[in-house]
Amino acid sequence: MNQLIIFIKNPELGKVKTRLAYSVGDQKALDIYLRLINITLDVTSRVDAERYLYYDRYVDSNDVWSNDRYKKKLQQGQDLGKRMTNAFEEVFTFGQFFVKKKVIIIGSDCAELTTELIHSAFDLLENYDTVIGPSMDGGYYLLGMTTFNKLLFEDILWSSEGVFEETIRKMEHQKLTYKLMPILNDIDTIDDWNQELLRLQSGNI
Repeated sequence: MNQLIIFIKNPELGKVKTRLAYSVGDQKALDIYLRLINITLDVTSRVDAERYLYYDRYVDSNDVWSNDRYKKKLQQGQDLGKRMTNAFEEVFTFGQFFVKKKVIIIGSDCAELTTELIHSAFDLLENYDTVIGPSMDGGYYLLGMTTFNKLLFEDILWSSEGVFEETIRKMEHQKLTYKLMPILNDIDTIDDWNQELLRLQSGNI
């Protein structure tokens, strides 16, 4: 059973892409985030999986995300690690209990992520305990597992350059098998966005 968790922020002025907003202002940062939301929507709408959409502030039943195709939830926890822990734990309880589950989480900051890459990650979970997609900023844009493991989210300095490396160390310490996905770029700064615009304009999508 394939299950996909999508973490998003409610698209509100001054509350999204705050690092980017330092360079382009709140309105432009919101415009960019809305574009990222639409890219994520397009990519995930074609994924063969149960889809769970987790909002950071409130569940929105009247936005661009279909209420029929996405099970809408609210993130719970004081930091990103706890919010992901709670989401994984919740989703692992859904569905049939005696069926192998493959649960993947993504965010909405990676415009390079494709439907095909997500399907590839699900396929890899047939043979590995975990799969992880590193991002250029030292974090990760995708994490998948076949068994709920909260230790992967504990004692990590989130939004730092060491998130990916520390997660790998935790996997190896627990003797989990894992497979790396391609390195992709998250959109956090104006340089990230300009690079993404060049990629889109070149038709490399």
